[in-house]
Amino acid sequence: MTTPVRTPAGLPGLPLLFLGDGADPASERGVDCPGELPPASDPGLVERARAAKAALGDRVFVLGHHYQRDEVIQFADVTGDSFKLARLAAARPEAPYVVFCGVHFMAESADILTADHQQVVLPDLAAGCSMADMATFEQVEECWEALEDAGIADEVVPVTYMNSSADIKAFVGRRGGVVCTSSNAKRALDWAYSRGSKVLFLPDQHLGRNTAVLEMGFSLDDCVVYNPHRPNGGLPDAALRDARMILWRGHCSVHGRFSLESVRDVRERVPGVNVLVHPECRHEVVRAADLVGSTEFIIKTLDEAPAGTSWAVGTELNLVRRLANAHPDKNVMFLDKAVCFCSTMNRIDLPHLVLSLEALARGEVENRIQVGPDTAAHARAALDRMLALP
Repeated sequence: MTTPVRTPAGLPGLPLLFLGDGADPASERGVDCPGELPPASDPGLVERARAAKAALGDRVFVLGHHYQRDEVIQFADVTGDSFKLARLAAARPEAPYVVFCGVHFMAESADILTADHQQVVLPDLAAGCSMADMATFEQVEECWEALEDAGIADEVVPVTYMNSSADIKAFVGRRGGVVCTSSNAKRALDWAYSRGSKVLFLPDQHLGRNTAVLEMGFSLDDCVVYNPHRPNGGLPDAALRDARMILWRGHCSVHGRFSLESVRDVRERVPGVNVLVHPECRHEVVRAADLVGSTEFIIKTLDEAPAGTSWAVGTELNLVRRLANAHPDKNVMFLDKAVCFCSTMNRIDLPHLVLSLEALARGEVENRIQVGPDTAAHARAALDRMLALP
């Protein structure tokens, strides 16, 4: 039986396998797309959200990550990537309530950067991040012990991607390291290598490898992958001593599914297509793309692209569909044939947002995210080092 091929609204020209209709055996483990597309929420919830938000007025500041579904984004006061949103929340101290429509590590960062009187709410506490969950505090402590046993810990500067828990940011802060985003990873690594000969890069191996090899002139042989599920990371001490970049074995469940075959396929089907991908994609995908950059870079590139051009975009589907709808004069399509939302991000749906807003309107703060003072102080140190990067 042949799998039916459908094209969702706002994504012209690209046949797609809907969730549950197919699987890609070449995907990294943990990046399959089971289930069905998220259903639309009850239209009556829209009026409830409007009423609750109006009742709260300036007392609430709603942040919407780019990967959120449209029904949530419509109630966001600002949209952006994780770090941009956290900084914007800190710039609005007059709002005692910050509702973060994103995932857990983003709300933690907002709590770290906002004032003490501000309370950060995550509408669904189950909205985590698979990448952030791939590096726990205990695992990273064990890794550092392995570096000490290999006699190289004094040479290693830890760098963690923004997509990590507050505990990991604090670990990095305690050891003189820095946080980075996908747009400033090279600057963060330059800073780190001015202070040590090696870097432990957490938790996304692809961003670390792509930055080191494609932007800093490293070779693939300069990089090793530390697997927290194997003794000593699955690496002999000699490999740790020889490496310049020690990559944590983590990845994004969405960006990790794009393959070299995805790029080749779209180039065969769409003459003159431009392939634009996020640096969380696998190394061979990034090498095969025309342009690589952060979420903000992807948005800016499509905003400035000439009318009539074609773009296959390797990032989360909600954003790609929103960009396609915003640019009807351009042929914007999803890079892969299988529709894959960020499943944890999509836990923040309209019902959860309504419940959060209505609770705040009653004076009740539910699902508050609070980072302990010691963890927050060390995590803030790592974030401040990033903010001070040249």
